[in-house]
Amino acid sequence: MSNMQEEKEELIEMFGIHFETHHRLSPLSARILSLLIVENCKSGLTFDDLVFKLGASKSSVSTNLTLLLKMGKLEYHTLAGDRKKYYKPSSFGDRMRTYLQIVLDEKKMVKRMLDYRKKTTENPIQCSNLEMLKVYQDHVIEFESFLSKTIKKLDKIEK
Repeated sequence: MSNMQEEKEELIEMFGIHFETHHRLSPLSARILSLLIVENCKSGLTFDDLVFKLGASKSSVSTNLTLLLKMGKLEYHTLAGDRKKYYKPSSFGDRMRTYLQIVLDEKKMVKRMLDYRKKTTENPIQCSNLEMLKVYQDHVIEFESFLSKTIKKLDKIEK
């Protein structure tokens, strides 16, 4: 096995472990996403390519592709005259928009919690918790701004 092939396999494994650990994906879902990222094919990989390269059963690959598509981690396209689907990872911009939506939801909850705490805070310990919540709110707002800027940059490159 060549050094480049070994490096590629190590990258797929590294990404796979990352997706399992931090994105709570199943091992096969994580490997599918990792393979698609590392392969970086403009055209994408077909279902049969994934089955062959991963050495997994067709039903397992199919189930995990469906999950990844529902989660917005993958997208696919077809070619005229070809009945196959070609799978690719979702664009960086789309993946960042998913994170941005999480941040926006959290921002809304933190604001509501702050409003509630301001009405119900009575003792010094609660005041301390209120201050920590304000610090967290500032973080969420800054992170929203950062993600929005990153999305704009990615959109320029990806379009």
